Amino acid sequence: MERIACAVAIVLGGTWATARVLAWSEARRSLAAFEEAVRSPAPAAVPGTLEPAVPVDQRLWDAGRIRAYARALTRPAPPPLAVLRIPRLGLEVPVLEGTDEWTLDRAAGHIEGTAGPAEAGNVGIAGHRDGFFRVLKDIAAGDVLEMELRVGVRRFRVDRISIVGPDDTEVIAPTTQNLVTLVTCYPFYFVGSAPQRFIVRATEEPAEHAAREVAR
Repeated sequence: MERIACAVAIVLGGTWATARVLAWSEARRSLAAFEEAVRSPAPAAVPGTLEPAVPVDQRLWDAGRIRAYARALTRPAPPPLAVLRIPRLGLEVPVLEGTDEWTLDRAAGHIEGTAGPAEAGNVGIAGHRDGFFRVLKDIAAGDVLEMELRVGVRRFRVDRISIVGPDDTEVIAPTTQNLVTLVTCYPFYFVGSAPQRFIVRATEEPAEHAAREVAR
């Protein structure tokens, strides 16, 4: 029994180590692809910069989500539409198009039918509550949210946090304001299919105010 237990421990340890290495490698590849897109010439584009890629912090992740992320890395991904950051929470995640299971296993997903990351209006972004978006459990009004694009960085500030039913689509309805709306399931540690949705709304800051914040 001791030998069997030892063998199981070795196999599980090897699986965990492999997943961590893959996570680190793919995070760097995905963000490097975005950086390359930023550097590529584009009409009327103002080249931006991208901070060095950091390893995906999976300390809060569910074990099953870590395995799903590792599986998702075996399939090539397109360059991200943007990179979403919430500095206070240490979140840095690529944003891919769509909200299918594969997309949300490896990134955050742009919600179809909402404004695109570079467009005016309400930008809807979804993520798994037991993966990238679990850090949202600690978000607070006033937190800064950044969306890096090919043409620069948009800065938003969180002004509303709410919990709604799964059929409430009003939170991602078109708006005249420039918003980012983050959507994930709730409660964060619920076992099974979570019955509610956790919503974070952030409003874009005026360009001059964002510039002052960066200067500080």
